Amino acid sequence: MPLEVIGVGFGRTGTMSLKLALERLGFGPCHHMTEVLRRQTADVWAEAAAGKPMEWDAIFAGYRATVDWPACHYWRELAAHWPAAKIILTTRDAESWYRSTQETIFGEIPRQVLGSGTSFERVLRAIADRDFGGSFTDRDKLIAGYERHVAEVLALAPPDRFFAFNVADGWLPLCEFLGVLAPAEPFPRANERAEFMATLNAMREQNRL
Repeated sequence: MPLEVIGVGFGRTGTMSLKLALERLGFGPCHHMTEVLRRQTADVWAEAAAGKPMEWDAIFAGYRATVDWPACHYWRELAAHWPAAKIILTTRDAESWYRSTQETIFGEIPRQVLGSGTSFERVLRAIADRDFGGSFTDRDKLIAGYERHVAEVLALAPPDRFFAFNVADGWLPLCEFLGVLAPAEPFPRANERAEFMATLNAMREQNRL
């Protein structure tokens, strides 16, 4: 099954809401960072961070879409591997995004994981090193990394396959881009932090992290 949608936005830009929306629209299952924990695939992504060539068909077997870290790091490779896939950049004001990371994933998760010696720690460190100058908290480094990523996507994504999307805009623009009918129900508003922390805590309780 080929990927049909590649989400290239960083976490805390509405990626969990987009995941739920895509699955509701028939583009599921959709890969997300939470899947790395649930399926215990951190080893694979740690190898990717170390530069090992990836078997994308095997990694995304059974998925029709992907969003969030760590896959968004490799969006160019994924877009080349699946040339018919649509590319969606979830957008958010940079300052708002930074504050959100500190109140949620970057304020809490690194403290629970860093120093654990696990593959998931290596995945997190790769995110910090690649995008944020090795930091999860430095405002200037995080905002610079966020803006750099957005600029790269805007410059390099094929225009005929690309859509910049703010989840606050709801179903209509997303469905128009994907060529599907908009559901009558409200657009998903996911609590990404709660979802991720619940998964993380479950893994810790099972001694799988």
